[in-house]
Amino acid sequence: MEKKVPFTLNQAQSWRERFSTPFYVYDESSIRKTVSDVQKAFSWNKGFCECFAVKATPTPAIIRLLASLGCGTDCASVSELTISKACGLEGRKIMLTSNETSDDAYRLAVMCGAIINLDDITQIDVLEKAAGIPDTVCLRYNPGTFSFTSGIMGNLQDSKFGLTKDQIFEAYGILKDKGVKHFGLHCMAASCCLDESYYVLLSELLFNLVVEVRQKLGISIEIVDLGGGIGIPYRTDQKAVDIVSVGEKVRSKYEEILVPNGINVAIYTEMARFITGPSGYLVSSVRGFKHIYKDYAGLDATACDLIRPAMYGAYHHITVLGKEKEPCNQVYDVVGGLRENNDKFAVDRKLPKLEYGDMVVIHDAGAHGRSMGYNYNGMLRCGELLMDEKGDVRLIRRAESLDDLFATFDVDSDFEF
Repeated sequence: MEKKVPFTLNQAQSWRERFSTPFYVYDESSIRKTVSDVQKAFSWNKGFCECFAVKATPTPAIIRLLASLGCGTDCASVSELTISKACGLEGRKIMLTSNETSDDAYRLAVMCGAIINLDDITQIDVLEKAAGIPDTVCLRYNPGTFSFTSGIMGNLQDSKFGLTKDQIFEAYGILKDKGVKHFGLHCMAASCCLDESYYVLLSELLFNLVVEVRQKLGISIEIVDLGGGIGIPYRTDQKAVDIVSVGEKVRSKYEEILVPNGINVAIYTEMARFITGPSGYLVSSVRGFKHIYKDYAGLDATACDLIRPAMYGAYHHITVLGKEKEPCNQVYDVVGGLRENNDKFAVDRKLPKLEYGDMVVIHDAGAHGRSMGYNYNGMLRCGELLMDEKGDVRLIRRAESLDDLFATFDVDSDFEF
């Protein structure tokens, strides 16, 4: 898949003058189109809701944009619930999917009317003591084995998430006895999967479980959450998932398994990476070179701004603005300035010959990018811009300052800066 940047060198240079690099840029038009494609894919399901996983891009302006397009959110903490609530979401538009959940998170979720998605059977008692048992509860299923897996999710039997099948049945029975009236079933069995049969096989697994639960327990599950897991083509030789085609294949499984049993469920998804991943770009400037056993190009961004390559060895395509048509005849390790050797955005990457001040764009950074930032070496996390259809940008999160970094220091200290 060809990687193009939706803005020019001149635009990026003007932004650098206003905001300084590094910064993130999100393409609003691209986000809108992808949400439209997702909703079209599942428009056959009356209760469909895309619950965007806030962890991917927890920026209020992005969440508000998605909410205006009809999306809900999937949350894992008090902070993410608070962002969702502040962006106007409530009730079944919010799902709390967390593990080792705090009492405060349960209480806030119940107050918001959110769907609580329990990760373990022991959490029933924890929830009841913290906030009472609401009338709607979802359970996260871990099937143990599945056709697809990934380096991110790992082997499902080694995964800390979800309940076994036996626990699922036991937990539904307990919840029914405690007065729960509405039930959901959730599963995320893979991450960043580009195989279009992933959702199809997962829906088949979950739809059959829905039928089995009703037959054995007399419980009608009303929501089936397919989680996330749909990937994006980080590499140019990868093909993007045709989500409309996937939606139609899920519909076929729905009609094959649920309809003959007189069962109707609302389909939920959590395709955060799919929605914002390709629409976000980390923009940085070349600030140095080193020539020892190999050639290094140093950026003003670091792994503190985008940790995926350092954490997962993840590939992100790189474009040098203004040099898109020049031959990629130079080989660099593209690095940041951290005192860690894994602070590398690319290893042995062929690029055009770089010069000081060149503007480098790192693609597919719109999900799990800025959100996974951190302050190692005292680095300040960068800002975020939202670009509209005219190519104009507005600052939706400023870069951190030293005041921000030092704000949590010992309040009784006489430290001054």
